[in-house]
Amino acid sequence: MNERLRVATGTPWEPIVGYSRAIRVGGVVHVSGTTATDPGGKVVGVGDPYAQTVQALRNVERALEQAGAHLADVVRTRIYVTDISRWEPVGRAHGEFFGEIRPATSMVEVSRLIDPAMLVEIEAEAIVS
Repeated sequence: MNERLRVATGTPWEPIVGYSRAIRVGGVVHVSGTTATDPGGKVVGVGDPYAQTVQALRNVERALEQAGAHLADVVRTRIYVTDISRWEPVGRAHGEFFGEIRPATSMVEVSRLIDPAMLVEIEAEAIVS
């Protein structure tokens, strides 16, 4: 049976909601929905979907590394945005991180995220070979 490696960031929400930033089972890593927050939980890039996407992807990258994976191992991302009409800066930032990797992805509009200042949330799945 494969053991679970749980990655925590220390945010106050993880124990309250009962989730981990990332879970690795065998060679598969699942990264939870990740937003543009700094280590203290403050939203970075308020009002700027590009800056928020970059920060969220940096947070995804950090979680992957803590789970023994890298961006190059990502096979799927899911991008949730609060305003799909602003998809281009989000897509551009995603392309800067994944242009050569080209994981499967989706971008969908949601009515809102947990904090009104949050414009983007990203999930990722990786397979470590």
